[in-house]
Amino acid sequence: MPLAHLTNGGHMAFQALTIAGSDSGGGAGIQADLKTFSALGVYGASVLTAVTAQNTRAVTGVEMISPAMIRAQMAAVFDDLAIGAVKVGMLGDPETINAVANGLANCRAPVVLDPVMVAKSGDALLSPEAVATLCDRMLPLAHLLTPNLPEAARLLDTQEATDEAAMLEQGRALLSAGPGAVLMKGGHGTGETCVDLLITTAETLRLSAPRQHTTNTHGTGCTLSAAIAAGLARGQTLPHAVQAAHTYLQRAIAVADTLNIGSGHGPVHHFHAIWHDE
Repeated sequence: MPLAHLTNGGHMAFQALTIAGSDSGGGAGIQADLKTFSALGVYGASVLTAVTAQNTRAVTGVEMISPAMIRAQMAAVFDDLAIGAVKVGMLGDPETINAVANGLANCRAPVVLDPVMVAKSGDALLSPEAVATLCDRMLPLAHLLTPNLPEAARLLDTQEATDEAAMLEQGRALLSAGPGAVLMKGGHGTGETCVDLLITTAETLRLSAPRQHTTNTHGTGCTLSAAIAAGLARGQTLPHAVQAAHTYLQRAIAVADTLNIGSGHGPVHHFHAIWHDE
């Protein structure tokens, strides 16, 4: 049983930390992560790296949190809470990346790194000069890296994968850059089947699902990585956590249209197993 679940012989809630940006529209970032943690029975703590002004249609403003405040938030959380897993999302610029990397240097909990680069609306969330810093500082700290196809291509400075063979090749290339495992997400691919590949030094796990035709997919990457972190915080193995998170996200997408939030790319339904129509 993980350390985060035991204290003085008693029971403690499973705990996970999200380090990410705030989405004022509530569908992605810190808000999506905390909703996901809660839906999956995990207490969520948070460290804000940026505040964004956005809705389902666009990002209209971004303001970074100072590195000193990021360090202070991380120190406060780790000093008091028994964090069982960490999810890292939007980092934005090299200064933020360095602050987070330094704060995670002595972290024993598994780190799930979602290399957030572009919002669903198409707005950039990672500066060009930050990519190299992300690769150098964060990839070696990640228990799991979760890039979508455009993100993997940008990290490797190559063309997007167009088939499973290319996904596997790029995943292995990213694995050699330092993370413990890589989850190549195929949501940006084509065809009626969406395929994700969990690539480790020992094996490759293929996860597939029918492609769901909906525009309400805002926050899917945040939600998936947060769900994996929740599973790890609960003591699941990485393959189990990834499989369970994949299933959770597919169900959240399947009923996303019932939320009817905003007029652009709406959010997935994080509480699909909890909320019921009267």
